Amino acid sequence: ELDAIADEPDPRYRALPIFAALTGLRPCEWIALERGDVDRREGTVHVRRTYVDGAVKRHGKTSRSLRTVPLPATAALALEEQPVRLDTRLLFPAPRGGHLELHAWRWREWYPALDAAGIERRVPYALRHTFASLAIAAGVSLFELSRFMGTSPQMLDKTYGHLLPDALDRGRAALDSFVAAHPSEAFGH
Repeated sequence: ELDAIADEPDPRYRALPIFAALTGLRPCEWIALERGDVDRREGTVHVRRTYVDGAVKRHGKTSRSLRTVPLPATAALALEEQPVRLDTRLLFPAPRGGHLELHAWRWREWYPALDAAGIERRVPYALRHTFASLAIAAGVSLFELSRFMGTSPQMLDKTYGHLLPDALDRGRAALDSFVAAHPSEAFGH
């Protein structure tokens, strides 16, 4: 579905769905991002602030919200292809500058892109769920994922635990494989 909408938004926002779906940031976090928060050399994004109710806040939704997350190569490439505005430090500025107003952006850019791609409408926050689903499918642990998403492992388990139906089998296989390869470490010999 990300590929299907890739060419639909205004060029200023083409990177946004890919970036959000591959970093797991909340809309209030990616709206507040500045170009300096992205470290392409290190392959990371630093969540340092949020944009809520028309104001920048130096704190997040939870105590875990201010964090560093991985920047996958596909998201970095999408950012490289995005036009840079010299009149703002914001990564995804509003058309006239300043912070995006999420409600207006949703109706002006997001929904038309979904409609043009033939994808059922959903809110931009759904990109965060896409990230979680992709990360779990890729084998990222819920502990690591909780750090990347700025939430607790308990909340992730409650929301996404159903995506791990084979967790017991994978856990057993991983432990068996480790013990077989490292018997002295496993048994302290």
